[in-house]
Amino acid sequence: MQSDALRRPSGKVILLAAALTAAVPLGGCYTPSERALGGAAIGGLGGAGIGALASGGMLGPTLAAGAIGAAGGALIGAATAPAPRYYARRHGRYRYY
Repeated sequence: MQSDALRRPSGKVILLAAALTAAVPLGGCYTPSERALGGAAIGGLGGAGIGALASGGMLGPTLAAGAIGAAGGALIGAATAPAPRYYARRHGRYRYY
């Protein structure tokens, strides 16, 4: 059983736009600070959305869930940053190590 929002074409477009907007912050993030910022944005939006649905749109729980989501997203984003790559000369050639 689908909701009314997904039956209409405009609901699908909004859902697709929201998914793409959530994926954009992690597009080219390599440093831990960039990953933390992108993770905080995604976590905050997701937390606020879940908080709004769970509380019926009340402001306090929505903001609290958004703050918790942002903190969790920042921690996870910073912890999952790839290891830095070094460009060095070894055996007469320059390579990434």
